[in-house]
Amino acid sequence: QVQLVESGGGLVQAGGSLRLSCAASGRTFSTYVMAWFRQTPGKEREFVAGVRWSGATTYYADSVKGRFTISRDYAKNTVYLQMNSVEPEDTAVYYCAARDRVSLVRTPGDFGSWGQGIQVTVSS
Repeated sequence: QVQLVESGGGLVQAGGSLRLSCAASGRTFSTYVMAWFRQTPGKEREFVAGVRWSGATTYYADSVKGRFTISRDYAKNTVYLQMNSVEPEDTAVYYCAARDRVSLVRTPGDFGSWGQGIQVTVSS
């Protein structure tokens, strides 16, 4: 099992930037893909961005492509989500997730480890 802890959330104005961090510990050697999801009340958790731990291949949801960047720091066992040009529609609880398979997937059920979530609020 991998333990994940998110940080960096908060309140930001529309058009601004925010960087989320996700620190991984535990069985990190078994982690092949890490991703960010988000969820708003009454809606399903949706994929935001993902990165393959080895080789750093990235993939994004269309709604954030060109605005958000996912990256990983191998030495620190940390994944980041740089959020630029944020919009009120980006307001959500953001979750970090890890997967012990190599395929790049977008379904929450395909990820076995989750952080506790962190609130991001974008004001208009």
